[in-house]
Amino acid sequence: MTRKTNRAHLLITVAAVTLLLPCAAFAQETPPSPVAGDDEIVVTAQKREERLQDVPISISVVGGEQMQQSGASQLADYAAYVPGFQVDNAGSPGRSTLSLRGVAPIGPSATVGIYLDDAPIGSSGIYNRAQTFSLDLLPYDIEQIEVLRGPQGTLYGASSIGGLLKYVTVQPDLTKFSVRAGGEVFTIAHGSDAGWAASGLVNLPIVADKLAISGSYSRRKTPGFIDNVLTGEKDVNSAVQQGARVALLFKPDNKLTVKLSGLWQRTESDNFGILYETQGSPTPLAPGASWLSTNSQLPEPFHSDFKFLSGSISYDMGFAELSSTTSYSELKILETSDASRVYGVIWGGLANYPANLHQKKWTEEVRLTSATNKLLDWQLGFFYTDEDNSHDQLVRALDANGQPLAPFDPFAIVGLPNTYKEYAVFGNATLKLGDVFHITGGLRWARNDQTFTQSTQIPLLGLNSGGDGSSSEEIVTWSVSPQVNLNRDTMLYVRAASGYRPGGPNIALPGFPATVNSERVTSYEAGIKTRFLDRKVTFNAAAFLLDWNDLQVAQAFANGINGLVNAGTARSQGVEAQLLIQPVAGFSVGGNFAYTDAKCTQTTPNCTDGDQLPNVPKLAAAMTADYDWALSGSTRAHVGGAVRIVGDRISAVASDPLSVPVDGYATFDLNASVTFDGKWTLRAYARNLTDSEGRITTSVATVNPGYLSTVPVQPRTLGLALDIAF
Repeated sequence: MTRKTNRAHLLITVAAVTLLLPCAAFAQETPPSPVAGDDEIVVTAQKREERLQDVPISISVVGGEQMQQSGASQLADYAAYVPGFQVDNAGSPGRSTLSLRGVAPIGPSATVGIYLDDAPIGSSGIYNRAQTFSLDLLPYDIEQIEVLRGPQGTLYGASSIGGLLKYVTVQPDLTKFSVRAGGEVFTIAHGSDAGWAASGLVNLPIVADKLAISGSYSRRKTPGFIDNVLTGEKDVNSAVQQGARVALLFKPDNKLTVKLSGLWQRTESDNFGILYETQGSPTPLAPGASWLSTNSQLPEPFHSDFKFLSGSISYDMGFAELSSTTSYSELKILETSDASRVYGVIWGGLANYPANLHQKKWTEEVRLTSATNKLLDWQLGFFYTDEDNSHDQLVRALDANGQPLAPFDPFAIVGLPNTYKEYAVFGNATLKLGDVFHITGGLRWARNDQTFTQSTQIPLLGLNSGGDGSSSEEIVTWSVSPQVNLNRDTMLYVRAASGYRPGGPNIALPGFPATVNSERVTSYEAGIKTRFLDRKVTFNAAAFLLDWNDLQVAQAFANGINGLVNAGTARSQGVEAQLLIQPVAGFSVGGNFAYTDAKCTQTTPNCTDGDQLPNVPKLAAAMTADYDWALSGSTRAHVGGAVRIVGDRISAVASDPLSVPVDGYATFDLNASVTFDGKWTLRAYARNLTDSEGRITTSVATVNPGYLSTVPVQPRTLGLALDIAF
């Protein structure tokens, strides 16, 4: 299918769905999850439990059950259901770049923070490719995912200038023994093999109402669907995800709560799920070949191993709750790229490019949170993190048979060890001037200290260079948000907030600035949250403007080595809306919509004033419809459908000579289930039912000159699953 045909298909699909779902002009918040009474969604966005509709921040919630129902297994599968949220997958679970409200990571570190319950994960440093490696947690042990849009620097600190993604896991139940297990089989169009998944969770109360433990395990085997036209191999991009979690909850009385948990997740991909297309008018690599083709000369495996331990203790003193959360995480990444067409030409053979990342991260946060009262809710906190990172890169020189080739091997060896330490104190408060007018404000002071070493060796040339660098920086972030509560279900608010992405040391060589400063974002937002018609309609909307200063960009310095500099400003502005209509019990229909205009606002060597920022669709939307009803006294049925729409993007800023357009796409999903006696559930789902040839990302291939590198939307996926719970 050509790009023109695909775009025509997109327009037809949008038109058809718009006729079917009149509310599609607005945005859809996922249907409320039964996590609280009165059909309310409870979130912890301000580090205390609150109704979603009471928080003066733009938030979306995706329930773990909804993810399972739709067959989702990674972030890219459900990103379109969250307005303003863009996930640019790089060809494997765990290789994803996140952006919110157009704040995409132009530099080497993340712009969207990631939390696992109450602890941050991922590196805050600038040399660990945190913008590329994002945790794709399997959904079986997830209660819900909270996505907060706009800078969250006051409560969540560094690298949350675009917003925050928070995984909220299932907690042990103190009251009853339960078992949940499931199995799934699925097929992916253009692939030869079937995929499968299996999961299980056990909850065991040890002391009734006081002590409980739970454990879970999941494994998912996803078959490949991309063929290598050079080697003749089929379905080269298969992947395995597996994970386990153990959690303990101890609550000896109503005042003291202790939580312990350990999580492990591993991803192993045989090859990147990346296809190549010719430049100009993209076409398959070989006559008669599928567009889902690659021509890599060597395997490109990816392995990710993530371990996470956390413990928290809280004590209710009546007037306030004192809590402490300690976490330790360890991430090991090994990815290998085929660099034969870049380096192999030097010696007339092959070359691969393995990169190893090893990150160890400790965090500690202590908070004193007031009880909810009529006049003032407040919170004070202290945060500390300590990272020890290594990032090693190697260029291997191989002969035509893939064997080491002397004297060229190894051709290059690069080491990038670094450390990151941060201390912060923060406070947040809401002053309630009666029932109608509230004002929330927050302040955070943080200091980070970093060290960095770079060593570069090219033995054949006798090059052995390197140097050390260090930096220290103090940052103050703030937020203020007045709110007008017209009634319990309608709130008008404005919010101004700031956030930062840390800077750090440059390598100590002539021509390099000693450090690069942090990036700063200041955001202004006005919104409404309302429920009306006896709570049958929920409508949330916001308009925003974000000013982004001191962008961190790469620039060549002495000896052709790249370093970072602060260069330029940018602005992102737009609107988001979410609509959910529940006219009768069991039936809901709705949609979400986001318009984002993100551009450079200053001309620099890296960006021209007015250039659209890369990988940010101006328009994105999703539409859903769900119906749940009783077939008999003990049997219930569910059917649902959704359309995901992602608009046109560009791969780099428009003035970049390597910039290429990335066409928008639309996908259509269906799901259905039948539950017997509240225990047995048979599920079926179809993702991308029309087999749309969507492109998640497209760019000029740096390791394959003359081609475009594309990560496609997963082709039509049909699945059948059986779950049991008792």
